[in-house]
Amino acid sequence: MIAADITPNIHSFLTRRWLRYLTVFLALGAAALLLLILNVALGSVNIPLGETVKIILNGVDSNEILGPIVWNLRLPRALATLICGGGLAVSGLVLQVFFRNPIVDPYVLGISSGATFVVALVTLGTFLFGASTVSTWTVTAGAFIGAMAVMLVVMAVASKVKNIITLLVIGLMVGYLTGAFSSILTTFAESESIHRFVIWSMGSFSGFRWDELMVVAIFGLVFIGAAFLMSKTLNAFLLGENYARSVGVNLGFFRYGVIIISSALAAAVTAFAGPVAFIGLAAPHIIRVLFGTSDNRILIPACVLGGAALTALCDLLARMLFAPLELPISATTALFGAPVVIFLLLKRKTSI
Repeated sequence: MIAADITPNIHSFLTRRWLRYLTVFLALGAAALLLLILNVALGSVNIPLGETVKIILNGVDSNEILGPIVWNLRLPRALATLICGGGLAVSGLVLQVFFRNPIVDPYVLGISSGATFVVALVTLGTFLFGASTVSTWTVTAGAFIGAMAVMLVVMAVASKVKNIITLLVIGLMVGYLTGAFSSILTTFAESESIHRFVIWSMGSFSGFRWDELMVVAIFGLVFIGAAFLMSKTLNAFLLGENYARSVGVNLGFFRYGVIIISSALAAAVTAFAGPVAFIGLAAPHIIRVLFGTSDNRILIPACVLGGAALTALCDLLARMLFAPLELPISATTALFGAPVVIFLLLKRKTSI
């Protein structure tokens, strides 16, 4: 009799839970789509929303005046904010699970600092090696190489160090070292080179091109997919290393997998957009509160949508708040995201 009473209650609870998940997923998807359209429509030349949608659907030739603005300038940038935001959010989520630390973000292992150091070498090389100009692709390649070099160092350390906290501290120290070398380089640089380097280090999605977008999209698809395939392992790891080991998780392989996934996603974003702060830290917290679960099979796709929407909103604010001046993207992500996270965490009754 008791079992008969409990079964409908369980079924009702599961139905309500999945209905909540579906509702939030649809809301996040709608928000991301709306922000995509707004980012394309709004700017120095405002385009009516209806005309914006028409141009996006019908192609660049559908409007000989506004079509090139939409397809060559605004649409690649708008799509880049979605893809990069989703990648950073997933990168932050897997690192927070791995380190069991709520204040970890994608750059905690020194990825951003490594990219910044090599970009400093490249941009400041205009006076060191007599080069007159530095191409965008050279800067991008330098940032990616620096980020991945730090990742290889962290992986080498991970093979020697078994304690997760020690790995975290070493990653931070590597970041500080590369940051110190970047600061030293700027001391000897010319003002023009310093200006270009500082602009890059502030982070921006301005000037994104379709070829750059394709590279970021491929990285995002591959490594976000890899993160989702690891979702069950991440769930097991939430219960501790001993439990994960007892259910057959290869902790060494898992450790390398987390480092590669998080580093590759952060490296791809940093290479093309510069350091974009706070998304990888804030978005996972917002998503956990909205969904009320720690199941990474739900959180990973939700972080893709949530991180995309949050980044698109921040980029829109960066462009429009003080137009025609554009704020650094990291400034708006922190100004907007920090109060939201504080509010949600204060309302939350359980610990992270």
